[in-house]
Amino acid sequence: MKFTMKENGFTTDLPYGTLDVSGNEEHGFRPYQLLTASIAVCSGGVLRSVMNKMRLSFEDIAIETEVVRNEQKANRVEKIHMHFNITGSDLDEKKIHKALELTRKNCSMVQSVLGSIEVTETFQLN
Repeated sequence: MKFTMKENGFTTDLPYGTLDVSGNEEHGFRPYQLLTASIAVCSGGVLRSVMNKMRLSFEDIAIETEVVRNEQKANRVEKIHMHFNITGSDLDEKKIHKALELTRKNCSMVQSVLGSIEVTETFQLN
């Protein structure tokens, strides 16, 4: 990817479209939002694949995130918590716990931040 400076941030053109990144969300996505989105969406996609392979019946996965940042250390991201709302029928909590363990091990974005950002997961069955 090549990023080009603009007045209020940077931009890049990708196959899906243009991505504007800025420290000011009036001018683009903020870097911590992109980091959080990468971890959450990667996890959601891996969870979907794992659940399909486990033949678990579900209709939807929604992910809520909470981010903890440290203002004393460059406002760095220290923790990302993901709460998965899984809608389906006859879902077994033990199987979902196993699916989330496999998700953590196989999500490249979570694996990329291990040791520097605490990533936690919870879930609710609907």
